[in-house]
Amino acid sequence: MSGTGGTQERPLRADAARNRARLLEVATEVFTTRGVDAPTEDIARAAGVGVGTLFRHFPTKEALLEAVMVRRLESIAAGTARLAAAGEPADAFFDAFRLVVDRSAGKDAFTRALAAAGRNPHAALRETSAAIRAHLGELLAGAQDAGAVRPDLDLPELIALLVGANSALEQLGADPAARERILTVVLDGLRPR
Repeated sequence: MSGTGGTQERPLRADAARNRARLLEVATEVFTTRGVDAPTEDIARAAGVGVGTLFRHFPTKEALLEAVMVRRLESIAAGTARLAAAGEPADAFFDAFRLVVDRSAGKDAFTRALAAAGRNPHAALRETSAAIRAHLGELLAGAQDAGAVRPDLDLPELIALLVGANSALEQLGADPAARERILTVVLDGLRPR
């Protein structure tokens, strides 16, 4: 207990932390490849833990979905931050575009599932989303200054293109050649004429 009468969260034991990390890793893979309707029992089994362990870490399936979304967004934020700090603005910008699209696969299904369960998926993601927007703005400005991206593109339009590219790629399914063609078309359209 803390001095203010509340409880302090104790850090997870090493084995519990490993189980939680493994569950998030497996859940990310399962939800991305099989969809958000995949049973939690399958996730627990694939992670090598019992379903009780899963629910100790994530009391509901929606809590697990939200944790996966947060983890994915944190991964995107870390990747865009790393790229924004990189030296070559043109390569960094286009690499960031691909990273955001690749790691956003299935995001719409996650959002719909959480909204259907009465949860606001955006509340837990607000801070991380703002960081990603800031990194993308920095990457866009650097690539435009380098002459690699058309100068008439603004950040809200870039975000719209990222959302649209993600939706287009989800329509294609698992066809890597078609996905690459779509990404190439979009990326070509970002370059100055």
